[in-house]
Amino acid sequence: MNKKQDNTLVIYQKYIDLIYYSNDILKKYPKSEKFALVQELKQTMYAGLRSLIFAQKEFNKKDKLKYLNELDVNMVLLKLHIRLSYKFKYITIQNYNAWSTKITDVCNMLGAWIMSCLKK
Repeated sequence: MNKKQDNTLVIYQKYIDLIYYSNDILKKYPKSEKFALVQELKQTMYAGLRSLIFAQKEFNKKDKLKYLNELDVNMVLLKLHIRLSYKFKYITIQNYNAWSTKITDVCNMLGAWIMSCLKK
């Protein structure tokens, strides 16, 4: 396997880990948020996963960048949702820090992937 494939598999695995962690945390949200913030967080995560998979499968650089940018937007939205969750006291500071770290890991890999696409 070449280095590019390794990197895309790593970001995919990190994103799946983010989803697992998120789903565990979202179970603890109050019932009043099940159809609001929880649903929005899940939709954002799964839309991001969809963009990630499309980007991995795409050969056209312009289209790949489009999907990577969609994923980037979803990551920004996730950060916002998590900040709101902490502000409304649905999660602890420990949850906030762990969740933020997972998102930052994905964002760093995503940024490197976007830069490598722009260089070519």
